[in-house]
Amino acid sequence: QEQYVESGGGLAQPGGSLRLSCKLPRTILSVFTSASMGWYRQAPGKQPELVATITGRNTNYATSVESRFIISKDNTRRTIYLQMNSLKAEGTDVYYCWRQEIDCWGQGTQVTVSS
Repeated sequence: QEQYVESGGGLAQPGGSLRLSCKLPRTILSVFTSASMGWYRQAPGKQPELVATITGRNTNYATSVESRFIISKDNTRRTIYLQMNSLKAEGTDVYYCWRQEIDCWGQGTQVTVSS
């Protein structure tokens, strides 16, 4: 069974930055290297929003985060990252690491942007 270890959430001020990490320690390297991964976020009472995906070197972003967020993948560390810059004061979201092929989600890490 795959394991997703997410970290990096917390409190940030508007305009600030945070970097989320999601490690898949039990995933075979070859599987991880070819995996399509992404990050969802969900605000209380709202539907999840897919904010970024990465497949190989190809990345895609939701319009709401484009030019502010950067998704990356370190295959040797079996880890994906989400660098979030110019954060907006949108309250609290839970960010989930996601693997597309098996529609599997991590446990989530909470991000609060507030002054």
